Amino acid sequence: MKRVLLLGGVTEALAIARRLGPQHIYSLAGVGRVPTDLSCQVRVGGYGGAEGLAQFIHEQGIDLLLDATHPYAAQISQNAAIASHLSGIPCWALRRPAWQAGPDDDWRHVSDWAELINALAPFKRPLFTLGREPLQHLDEIPLHQFWTLRALDTYPGNPRCEIIAARGPFLLEDERELFARRNIDVLISKNSGSTATEPKLQVAREMSVPVLILGRPVLAEVDREFLRVDELLEALQDSLVN
Repeated sequence: MKRVLLLGGVTEALAIARRLGPQHIYSLAGVGRVPTDLSCQVRVGGYGGAEGLAQFIHEQGIDLLLDATHPYAAQISQNAAIASHLSGIPCWALRRPAWQAGPDDDWRHVSDWAELINALAPFKRPLFTLGREPLQHLDEIPLHQFWTLRALDTYPGNPRCEIIAARGPFLLEDERELFARRNIDVLISKNSGSTATEPKLQVAREMSVPVLILGRPVLAEVDREFLRVDELLEALQDSLVN
């Protein structure tokens, strides 16, 4: 029986982990809650780069590496691709499709933080949904702006920024209330493609609020890519029995 190492990071990874037996390993970086109702083993923490991951693969007798990390976790995906090559095992990846703007959306694409800040200059009440990235810039908030920052965990804000600790999925009505209560005039988001966080985009569309979209990084090439969990699970079932 082949042994699988699943690198988690997106919601769909848990659906895959629930199909894995006790000989397999579900690996999490440590951010967020660790599930306790799985049959497979759960590992929390990093590996020390691609070489460390390759060593772990060798020591644990892993036969297949599954990359179900976040679309913006480019370094982890790169490490996974290199480790699979060093270990001589295949690497499969779940690559979540990106959101697509509709005719009523006002999306403005930015490539990095500097470009984002320039695009943000005309606005007063931005809502950041980038995770922890803006935390290191709280002392740089312009005098005419007040930031609302939503992240997975609680962090201290300052007089010009309030940080909301919240985890998806987010309900449409709650997102409408948030935008209205905070007078949000611009949304900043990654293009994660997640259905759990997509309602914010619908609210921005309804309220004619522009969206600054941080461009996706280019991810490493792997042996097989899957856009849907069911496709990956079907291929995985065939692989484990053959």
